[in-house]
Amino acid sequence: MKPNVGGIDRILRVLVGLGVLGAGFYFKSWWGLIGLGPLGTAALGRCPAYLPFGLNTCRKPDKPAA
Repeated sequence: MKPNVGGIDRILRVLVGLGVLGAGFYFKSWWGLIGLGPLGTAALGRCPAYLPFGLNTCRKPDKPAA
């Protein structure tokens, strides 16, 4: 399976995931575990929600000169 999550997207997912986990810890709420989703997709480089829409934030390789 090819990755479909690019560099900036991964960084944002890590920040959001850590923020949600931190808020859950601070407020002592199980809802903070939702932060594991963005962290997991950032670690794997794949987002299942992107597949039905055909989204891909990875850089496209440059075409070689002919």
